[in-house]
Amino acid sequence: MTRPTLLRRVGLGIFLASLAALLSDPVAASNAAVGLAGASQDNLAVPRWLYLATGGATVGASALLASFVTDRRFIEQVHRWRRSVDVTDGLRRGLGVLGRLLGLALLALLVYLGYTGPQVPTVSFAVIIVFAGLRAGYTMFTYLVTDTWRVLNPWRTLSGVLPSGFVEYPDRLGRWPAVAGILALVWIETAAGVTRDPALLATALVGYSVVTLVGALAVGTDTWFDRADPVSVFLHFYGRVAPIRVDDDGISVRLPGMRLVTDDEVTDIADVAVTVVLVWELTFSGFVTTEQGASVIRAIVDVGVPPLLVYALVYLGGYAVFLGLYLFAARTTVRRIETFETPRALAIRFAPSLLAIAAGYHLAHYFGFFVSLSPMLVGALSSPLSPPANPVVLTLPAWFGGLNVAFVLLGHLLAVWVAHSQAYRTFPSRMQAVRSQFPFVAVMILYTILSLWLISLPTAAPPFL
Repeated sequence: MTRPTLLRRVGLGIFLASLAALLSDPVAASNAAVGLAGASQDNLAVPRWLYLATGGATVGASALLASFVTDRRFIEQVHRWRRSVDVTDGLRRGLGVLGRLLGLALLALLVYLGYTGPQVPTVSFAVIIVFAGLRAGYTMFTYLVTDTWRVLNPWRTLSGVLPSGFVEYPDRLGRWPAVAGILALVWIETAAGVTRDPALLATALVGYSVVTLVGALAVGTDTWFDRADPVSVFLHFYGRVAPIRVDDDGISVRLPGMRLVTDDEVTDIADVAVTVVLVWELTFSGFVTTEQGASVIRAIVDVGVPPLLVYALVYLGGYAVFLGLYLFAARTTVRRIETFETPRALAIRFAPSLLAIAAGYHLAHYFGFFVSLSPMLVGALSSPLSPPANPVVLTLPAWFGGLNVAFVLLGHLLAVWVAHSQAYRTFPSRMQAVRSQFPFVAVMILYTILSLWLISLPTAAPPFL
């Protein structure tokens, strides 16, 4: 047996062993996390610090063990594997027309029923569809299956039939407008009360429609939705994790997350900022909806700081810290290894791995929410004009908490593999490739521990909002 073949088999065995450890150890940790919710009644609950340390150590160990997979041909085979399915032009056009009509009809219903429907969020078509259907369910579909937003997007459909492109989009802006837009939309979701007021949500949709159509008509439909529109960029980046891709060439199937390695769509720091904001906005939402987060907010407000200012400082300051930590990891990597790569180039190269982290955390954050509200979602879609008198919400079993832990850790494990593959694509030396990953893995471990800590905490309504 040749040395490369032996290394490949040994490396694969170690990597699969680490995967097995990941899938087994967190089960106990998950049970401990669930038990901690009722720690006052359960004296045998495992301490939270142990369960968090287990998660962080698992990801760190996985990164180290993945370093043994050093056969470049094997790594290339993994992320290049694909299967394709041809789709006839007639079927593609038919599905495209159906998708565009569905998107337009859904937008019209959201606005109309937001104003005219019942103003109780638990039976409001607009609130249920936007937050249970789109924010939770459709986003999960986008990274678990495929990204279909380009077809469904009603604003792209409307702007596509009108003259556009009167102003040249400045290249130096990159996707920074999308970053600002994502931050603004999450802030509106958190602080403006749109989750509780259907009419206010409809007004927000109208305002978003105006801004989006004006922007698309000014700089061009493709330019706006590819670079500036927050919802389109949000879903496009998540869609890169999906195993299925539908385009003009038909349908192609890849291993989950492998497009993050081969599709070089992250090209500047603005794109890096998008990947970081996808991780941070979930962290922020998780923090402010916990009892501990609410206590921190109250403590700061009690000293005389206005509540909205407190939320804004935590929100923007936390994002700056997350982005700064990632860029610091890139600078540290350049200092640690002998390379002609710049910190900016390495930050761009390793940024796609953060999308796997974001997908895992989004799934942990919203899967239970989506499942519990699925009867209401089905009822709203099947009978949008007749809201139910008694909406049904499913009560989730305790073991669902274990799924949340598994989702976070699996997302981080995928991120480790993506970073590992990117390192071997970037550096000719195996030692450089291995050592270059360590600062980024350290940041991933920090994200892991923070994410696991947040999903283990008891939830509470954000105060003062």
